[in-house]
Amino acid sequence: MQVASPIRVYADASVFGGWFDPEFDAATERFLERVRRGEVRLVVSGAVRDEIARAPEHVRRLFAALVPAAEVVEVPDEAVQLQQAYIRHGVVSERWDADARHVAAATVLGCDAIVSWNFRHIVNWRRIRLYNEVNALAGYGPLAIHSPMEVVDDEETEEL
Repeated sequence: MQVASPIRVYADASVFGGWFDPEFDAATERFLERVRRGEVRLVVSGAVRDEIARAPEHVRRLFAALVPAAEVVEVPDEAVQLQQAYIRHGVVSERWDADARHVAAATVLGCDAIVSWNFRHIVNWRRIRLYNEVNALAGYGPLAIHSPMEVVDDEETEEL
């Protein structure tokens, strides 16, 4: 069964850098191919754009090539408030506020998921639960938090 519209997936800057990392390149390429085919609606924020501006040239070129296929949005004020709630509740420390900002932006923007190669502060089994607990306290639904590897479908799907 095919979904009528593509899922909206927020990608942080680590996804674009992952294209050039031997450990993550294959899964990143498959994920971004799903974006190119229109199976995934890529969402990036101004915060991602700002991080990419400080990245190596080859990462900036990849990002620039994908921006036309992406929904580029600024981080809403509500996301900044949610980011601060994550910090207040100890999900991450103030030092990692940029990571919390990405999760908050994906949540407030109503994305179906966020993908990241950041296993320390975003795609982390303990933190995922905490992010979603704070989301519930703030009146938001849960957010799926995955690595790009987890959202690429390389197998034929069967009818159940």
